[in-house]
Amino acid sequence: MIQLRKSSERGHARHGWLDSRHTFSFADYQDPRQMGFRTLRVINEDRVEPGQGFGTHGHRDMEIVTVVLSGSLEHRDSLGNGSVIRPGDVQRMSAGTGIEHSEFNASQSERVHFLQIWILPERTGLAPGYEQKHFDAASRRDALRLVASQDGRDGSVRVHQDVALYGALADAGQPLELPLRPGRHAWVQVARGALSLNGVDLLAGDGAAASDERSLRLLAREPSEFLLFDLA
Repeated sequence: MIQLRKSSERGHARHGWLDSRHTFSFADYQDPRQMGFRTLRVINEDRVEPGQGFGTHGHRDMEIVTVVLSGSLEHRDSLGNGSVIRPGDVQRMSAGTGIEHSEFNASQSERVHFLQIWILPERTGLAPGYEQKHFDAASRRDALRLVASQDGRDGSVRVHQDVALYGALADAGQPLELPLRPGRHAWVQVARGALSLNGVDLLAGDGAAASDERSLRLLAREPSEFLLFDLA
């Protein structure tokens, strides 16, 4: 069963410096029918104006994954980490018992466009942690590249939850397939382009939940970038 979550139906917040689309309930956007999917709690698609960003604020007991689609995002946190996240990078921040961080557009001339993802951790009270890795375009071209997993296999970043996150850059007409084990579920989030998921059409910004499917069959209708979550 495939359930489509259309881009146009997402929550929307605009604060001048920030344009944010919320797949699931977040901040002032609250919909009891959209509280997440399995352990996937938040997918926000954010666009931040040059030189602007999120000042220092705190989180607890959440796995936060950031994927930059264009531009660059400057990160600072209370663990002493500082980095710039660019397209191809995947950042994982485990909030655990508590962490403070800030995220700013690192450019004074270009917008930054990124996805911020929250995943419920396997347990509360974890030690805060941080990890960032780069996955070049060649490794994601016409392939499902594992970029985050519970055990950090295949060079992926480690998340403290039973989830496997794949990133892909698919050319038009390129089919991709992922078998789903019994009892597993999936979420597909389209960052750009257009594709079909088991015959259901998705456009940029659309997401889709998959349950009771033996495999996921994806076909890009045009050059596309998307994320695929394999979830317990």
